[in-house]
Amino acid sequence: MTEVEGAPVTSEWAPTIDGTRWLGLDAPDREGVAPIDSDEVGDAQDDEHPGWRGYLKSLGPGLVTGASDDDPSGIATYSQAGAQYQYGLLWAALLTFPLSATVQEICDRTALTTGKNLGELARTRFGRWGTRVVGLLLITLLVANTLNITADVLAVGAGMNLLGAGPIELWAGVAGLAVTVLIITGSFETIARVFKFLCLALLVYIVVLFFAGVSWRDVALYTFVPHIELSAEYFALLVAVLGTTISPYLFFWQSAHRVEELEADGRNGDEATTLSDRTTKKAQRKERRSRFDVFFGIGFSNLVMFAIIVATGATIGAQGAADVNSAADAASALKPAAGNAASMLFALGFIGSGMLAIPVLAGSASTGIAGLLGQDWGFSERVRQAPLFYALVGLGTVGGTALSLLGVDPMSLLVVVAVINGIAAAPFLVVVMLIASDRSIMGEHRNRRVATILGWGTASLMGLCAVALLITTVTD
Repeated sequence: MTEVEGAPVTSEWAPTIDGTRWLGLDAPDREGVAPIDSDEVGDAQDDEHPGWRGYLKSLGPGLVTGASDDDPSGIATYSQAGAQYQYGLLWAALLTFPLSATVQEICDRTALTTGKNLGELARTRFGRWGTRVVGLLLITLLVANTLNITADVLAVGAGMNLLGAGPIELWAGVAGLAVTVLIITGSFETIARVFKFLCLALLVYIVVLFFAGVSWRDVALYTFVPHIELSAEYFALLVAVLGTTISPYLFFWQSAHRVEELEADGRNGDEATTLSDRTTKKAQRKERRSRFDVFFGIGFSNLVMFAIIVATGATIGAQGAADVNSAADAASALKPAAGNAASMLFALGFIGSGMLAIPVLAGSASTGIAGLLGQDWGFSERVRQAPLFYALVGLGTVGGTALSLLGVDPMSLLVVVAVINGIAAAPFLVVVMLIASDRSIMGEHRNRRVATILGWGTASLMGLCAVALLITTVTD
């Protein structure tokens, strides 16, 4: 550094009071040198990953949300669909993709626009009574998620038992303890990397198809031409498939994970870098890549769902309708029909998906409740900074693990979870749609025509599913 007339001169990028930067060329006189906005520097940094590499790098919250949808309880539901009706419910995968992708994109967009999770936005959007209703819904979701965690840690234990690793209860306890330690002691970056790695476990269900002896002509026929059976059992399973794929905990997880990603960006200090904090070009790119992340994640989830129904339909279902009460049952039933390798791969898949789903289930309602009460939340926060959030997360993981060691029946738990989620899905979707359509909250990023039609259509469909679920539960 040299000095001219007492003014420091540098050939580096020099910050100025108004936040812009000039390229100093060894002269203190900056007249005629165009200012370069710091956001444009950020744009240039983003261009380090142009084209398809940038889209691959953007995979994160949407991918994790989609993969966590295929938890062991979901895998059991899809396996039951294949075992009972062979390929008869494959068409549901085409129905659930646009509906689920639209809902998750809406949730994601609320986070991108505001930098707040759905709990915080509900606190802003609704009055005292509305906030209380949302709070009651979140408490029921917390209960359902804790019961779901119990079933999932038991499924992980059952998977390890199938691999010959030891007792179910032992590995259920290990799984619950490992997840609890990770989310309390790990950084958000570490947790996010672990989440992405666990998503890979679901690829084994694509591999299982090569062992299943699939008739692809029949698969194509049943996929594009719905074969609907007019029976209570068929419609009950269809409702279960829809309820498993479009679950309320996914709404809150998607927005919360995106907010934490925006906070980890670091360009706005500890605050989330929202779309309005970016240049127009940068905001458009972020929105496109985030939408790709969501659609890819939901597409991956539906592909796994499709593969599980096909694999179990071609093996277990081809031998006559059979009851599959868990993912472990499906893995065991695959062995005589598709061989030991297929059975092992199936078990590895739901072990990995269970380890992914447990923290997602624990974190989703916890973020919503903490945000609704105006408290700090998120895995990027220390325990002392967000005590309520971590207490609720601990209630989910530790409580769920403790229940798994008491010899409870996981199928009974999943029936309760299905009823709660089935009833709560429609009200939660109404909350999401009212927030995302509010101009004062979302501005120019509020829902447009397609999102409005598909979003409210999904809410109506889930409302009908709730009625059907109650009818089938009462008459069962």
